[in-house]
Amino acid sequence: MPRSIQSTQPPLKFITQRLNPLVLQIVRWLLPIALRFRTRPWLTAGIVRIEAKNVEVLAELYQQFQAGKIRFLLAFRHPEVEDPLCMLYLLSRIVPQVARQQGITLQSLVHSYFLYDRGMTVWAGDWLAWLFSRIGGVPVHRGRRLDRQAIQTARELFANGKLPIAVAPEGGTNGHSGIVSPLEPGVAQMGFWCVEDLQKANRTETVIIVPIAIQYRYVEPPWSKLDWLLSKLEADSGLPVIEIDSGNRQEIYYQRLCRLAEYLITEMEEFYRRFYHQDIPKTISTDESASPNQVLIARLHRLLDKALQVAEQYFGVQAQGNSIDRCRRLEEAGWSYIYREDLPDINALPPFKRGLADWVAEEADLRMRHMRIVESFVAVTATYIQEQPTAERFAETALLVFDMLSRIQNTTLPGRPRLGLRQAQITVGEPISVTERSQNCQGDRHAARQAVSDLTKDLQIALEKMIG
Repeated sequence: MPRSIQSTQPPLKFITQRLNPLVLQIVRWLLPIALRFRTRPWLTAGIVRIEAKNVEVLAELYQQFQAGKIRFLLAFRHPEVEDPLCMLYLLSRIVPQVARQQGITLQSLVHSYFLYDRGMTVWAGDWLAWLFSRIGGVPVHRGRRLDRQAIQTARELFANGKLPIAVAPEGGTNGHSGIVSPLEPGVAQMGFWCVEDLQKANRTETVIIVPIAIQYRYVEPPWSKLDWLLSKLEADSGLPVIEIDSGNRQEIYYQRLCRLAEYLITEMEEFYRRFYHQDIPKTISTDESASPNQVLIARLHRLLDKALQVAEQYFGVQAQGNSIDRCRRLEEAGWSYIYREDLPDINALPPFKRGLADWVAEEADLRMRHMRIVESFVAVTATYIQEQPTAERFAETALLVFDMLSRIQNTTLPGRPRLGLRQAQITVGEPISVTERSQNCQGDRHAARQAVSDLTKDLQIALEKMIG
């Protein structure tokens, strides 16, 4: 996805939200096409059916919102890039339909404002910035400690906007329908801010967060396409393609994935050892009872840590938090080297200084690729496939390997191979009242921080139960 950057760029400007009903209506008309066919290289598409559970809950919430009784935020799972399209389908098609069936009167537009990663418009192009702005999007500069303008805009829309707001609390995709990444506390914090803003304005609306799970399944298990993909990954890696005759299909594919993973990890360990002078022992300390697969995952996590260290050492960034936190900070550090806020007019630079700035930008882009590789594997575990050896889980893991090899081989990430037609399952969870939780922490900073932490944990649990 990210394009190779070879020159310094002007500072990234904030993209103002300018919801345009006509543009939104056109997008809604075109939505089935965007879901079914690959309209952009980075969209897998092929989604031919979307089903949803507990939608009447959401229809009732929209009715209460339009009556001025509540404010609410949609906290949706974000396993794949198609999730926003599925959310749009839910709001534009399914919710109005269920409302009519249930006799629930909705007086105005069923839609939401939404937060999106500012980086999407960097690699996708300015057209996406224009489009997101016109359908209610607010860009967030991930990694920045305080994206003040984005936070203020989102806070204002949550408390006073004509629509609810939607946010992915995981902060990014992880490629796993069956695993929820650790949630960022921003969604919970926004909920308490909204309560605070309403109280200051002497308003009585109840503030609610609605967890929404999204999962994908293939209409028909794509076993033959998986065989093709695994063969391609083996060939692209330089690994001899060996036919494994014994065992059932799931066991054969599992052996092939483990063999591929072992080979790639060994190659990458030597790469970082030799060219980045990283101390990576040939063996790894694990529990004596650890299975070969657990040892492999331990090696993977050690490798990911080393990859992040290479980038952190270059940018002078401290290793703090989990892998996702570290990736966010590295992304911000890299952007600060490329999108130079200290050089507001790069075209006015003398050739010498412009050359140095371009050099810095190109080097920063290369160093960020270490972080991009890590991003693909932040949710990989030792037991994901073994727990449920479904075609979906095999496909998700194989496609993550495809992403990694593509990032190493190419400056841009080619479109993922489409393994088959898919269906999406959306589940609307039970609303969580932030207003009730806020009553116990007013005026107490420690209690307020604890309330944000507790709400984040409860939201994580709710999302995990819905995909279990």
